[in-house]
Amino acid sequence: MKLNTFIPKGLRGFYLTELNLYRSSMHNGNLSLAWHHLERSHILGQSYPIEHTYTHWLMLKFGFRQRNVKEVIGQVIRLLVGGWKSFIDHVPVGNKGGANVPPLKRMEIPNDLKTVLVQYRSDL
Repeated sequence: MKLNTFIPKGLRGFYLTELNLYRSSMHNGNLSLAWHHLERSHILGQSYPIEHTYTHWLMLKFGFRQRNVKEVIGQVIRLLVGGWKSFIDHVPVGNKGGANVPPLKRMEIPNDLKTVLVQYRSDL
């Protein structure tokens, strides 16, 4: 069994870029684009406990800002189980992380993110 602890340095840069784009979009009031970048950060960081948990934390905060009860409840559940699933590398690859998708559903990875992830994962 593979244990994940820290995100690889190269991948971390791409993850942080998505978070910066999320923050910029929030600052500009473009909520749809902000959510898009949170989903992308989830795809990049979901195999690493700290990044995975942090993205779900931001999604929870986003849900509160939108007064979206479904999202808030979905994120609380994901926060309770997501980190340990990352640690043991048992995540549904490509899942966008929002409450609007089943938490265990594997999803198609956008091509640009797949190009990045293939350098760090052997199961893509």
